[in-house]
Amino acid sequence: MQQVSRPTRSCDVVEGCPDPRLRPGVLGYRGFAISLDRPRERLEIPAGVVTLVLGFGSTLHIRDATRRPRCTGTGRPEMFTSLLAGLSTRARVGMHDGELSGVEVLLEPWAAYSLFGVAMHELVDTLLPPDAVLGPQVDDLIAALVASPDWPERFALLDSVLACRAALGPASSPRLVWAWRELRRTGGMVPIHALAEQSGWCWRQLDSRFRQQIGLTPKQAARVLRLRRALGLLAQGRRPARTAAMCGFSDQAHLSREIKTMTGRTPREFLAARCASAARPMSGDRISGEVTSLVLRS
Repeated sequence: MQQVSRPTRSCDVVEGCPDPRLRPGVLGYRGFAISLDRPRERLEIPAGVVTLVLGFGSTLHIRDATRRPRCTGTGRPEMFTSLLAGLSTRARVGMHDGELSGVEVLLEPWAAYSLFGVAMHELVDTLLPPDAVLGPQVDDLIAALVASPDWPERFALLDSVLACRAALGPASSPRLVWAWRELRRTGGMVPIHALAEQSGWCWRQLDSRFRQQIGLTPKQAARVLRLRRALGLLAQGRRPARTAAMCGFSDQAHLSREIKTMTGRTPREFLAARCASAARPMSGDRISGEVTSLVLRS
């Protein structure tokens, strides 16, 4: 197991590489211990990954970033100590009081299907306590993680538990895995009819397999992956008009509408927040080389 530690005066982040038996479906582990004297808010963008967070006691408040906060209704934050999040089509804001610790597991959606044994469309744009899917034994896992002396021991424990679940869970379809990787490789640009033809399925079969083992339909997944690619290009300094053309948007206005719809921010607002976020503790993205996060307040 390899690990990378990024400690700061107020945050400690340790990244762990999963056991080879779990790769490439389990993308990585991130252990975190945050201790600040003020609340913190972090925007998480749709990234095409399933997330399992096993918290060590503190409470995380999460709300939809595309809706204004309200005292009641859809804008009201949900509260979690630990959570399981399927693929998302819109950004969320996570908030805590400054104290937060735990470990995050990032998963390819087809790997989550094998590990959790549930139809992935049931988890789309949904946050659940992990025991709703993994059962009450997840509490024993969290207790063992808390009792472990260091991050390498915790990551080794996760390797063992996840490897056991992978051996017992339903197998993901190799053709489905190929289609998902092709969609990711092209940033959502491959025509869906071509993807279906190359996979050997008709488009209805492809759609059904994606809903079962990915969560989103191919068209919905392509939309998320185009957003991810576009935000990456904009963050690199690419001009919006050129980014729109490279990512399959009809024009710059179309790109701007999609970013606003899915993140709650215009491209200009997003890039300004991205620049400000870089100076804050634990501001790194959850996936290396991808734009996934913004620290809004810290």
